[in-house]
Amino acid sequence: MDKPCESVERETVALQIRGLGKWYGAFQVLRNIDLDIHQGERVVICGPSGSGKSSLIRCMNRLEEHQEGRIVVDGVELTGQLKRIDRVRSEVGMVFQHFNLFPHLTILENCTLAPRWVRKMPRRQAEELAMHYLERVRIPDKAHCYPSTLSGGQQQRVAIARALCMNPRVMLFDEPTSALDPEMIKEVLDTMVQLAEEGMTMVCVTHEMGFARKVADKVVFMDAGQIVEYGTPEQIFTRPSHERTQRFLGQLLH
Repeated sequence: MDKPCESVERETVALQIRGLGKWYGAFQVLRNIDLDIHQGERVVICGPSGSGKSSLIRCMNRLEEHQEGRIVVDGVELTGQLKRIDRVRSEVGMVFQHFNLFPHLTILENCTLAPRWVRKMPRRQAEELAMHYLERVRIPDKAHCYPSTLSGGQQQRVAIARALCMNPRVMLFDEPTSALDPEMIKEVLDTMVQLAEEGMTMVCVTHEMGFARKVADKVVFMDAGQIVEYGTPEQIFTRPSHERTQRFLGQLLH
């Protein structure tokens, strides 16, 4: 009787983590992490500096190597095998703190690079796709500019468009607004809210609690390399059960 339920669960889970452990030398940064992220779900990971948030999200596409446990993305387990890593990365978009755009390429060239080389997409088709996503993030007029001529908020929106050009099944955001001036944060968050409303599966490490409240289906609170608390935004923000969560939110929200 249980098998049909298990089958449905496997079909809907986009990313599964079991018993994840990671060390930097003798220091254990992640401890026994278990987490399921379902298709179409928006998950926000928050917590104090040094809690392991960025290490966790970077493990999700093998930018960081884990030493213990399993990570399965869309049915493919992430191991040291390059073919598996390439397959997962082709389906998982990543947006970083510091944009990571190629400074010697135009915005259009930044956005078409992966579709042309990874998806083997013809140049004309890749450029049409890139313009579509640049329009979605509201900066098509910057297509032939270089990154250095754009503001931080514009560069981050380009980074989002670049990731979307690969038509990813999951989008990962590693503190996407932390390097921005306050006035630029809203334009990036507005773009992310739009993606969320369109049903994109998203995992976001952020301190923007307003965004978490508005967009997240689930909130993960981490401390000392562990998941301390996990629940809906209402549960986490209005009635957190763990003292460490209460203290963190009390400092952040008041």
